[in-house]
Amino acid sequence: MRIAIAGGSGTVGRHVVAAARRRGHEPVVLSRGNGVDVVQGRGIDAAIAGADAVIDVVNATTLSTRRAVAFFETASRNLLDAEARAGTPHHVALSIVGIDDIDTSYYAGKLAQERAVRASGVPHTIARVGQFHEFAEQIAAQTTIGPVTLAPTTLTRPVAAREVGEHLVRIAEGAPAGRVADLVGPRDEVLADMIRRMYRHDGIRRAVVQVRFPGAYGRGLASGELRGDVSRTTATTTFEQWLAADHVRSSHR
Repeated sequence: MRIAIAGGSGTVGRHVVAAARRRGHEPVVLSRGNGVDVVQGRGIDAAIAGADAVIDVVNATTLSTRRAVAFFETASRNLLDAEARAGTPHHVALSIVGIDDIDTSYYAGKLAQERAVRASGVPHTIARVGQFHEFAEQIAAQTTIGPVTLAPTTLTRPVAAREVGEHLVRIAEGAPAGRVADLVGPRDEVLADMIRRMYRHDGIRRAVVQVRFPGAYGRGLASGELRGDVSRTTATTTFEQWLAADHVRSSHR
């Protein structure tokens, strides 16, 4: 199969590309570095020509509801419009478990993306997954002030991005399914504890203070909704296994 991967150079995208190659497919990376800008709508038609599936893992890091919605709506519609012109038989969109009642901040953007996919008429599958193990490092990089890291109270059931990559490629190999069972990690976790364990693993001495974020976003993080429900499949890599095998010390230093 020829699989076009929007955002193929990112945290999840690089694992999707690797999984596609391992499974004998031809991955095509859609990224600005390769001359494709899905937000501006540049280069998409040529990049997806002849693709048997498009996997969308494009991402933007923002807590602004307005910016998140604008980004994901625009990127999704540009991709889907190009796929409609090309007759692409399968669009796979990555989303997040448990966000239905957290229609604010970043999650509002992901819900807007799901709506755009469902309304497009393009044959599709929406794949919701848990927060990534990598989320601990990403948050630590954003919320560390000197010797202290402020961790938002977050109840999660995280999954390794590597397993997400495999999951998305397997979905792309099948027929469009509309919405598949959520993929979550093997254990319930608390984000602050994950960051502390990451620091211990890396030999970093830094205090981690758990803070309840205000508003609907903070309530959503702390609610446990991001752990998913019973309609789910379970990945196998624990956070400790990810630390030992996949984690690379970098941005949280």
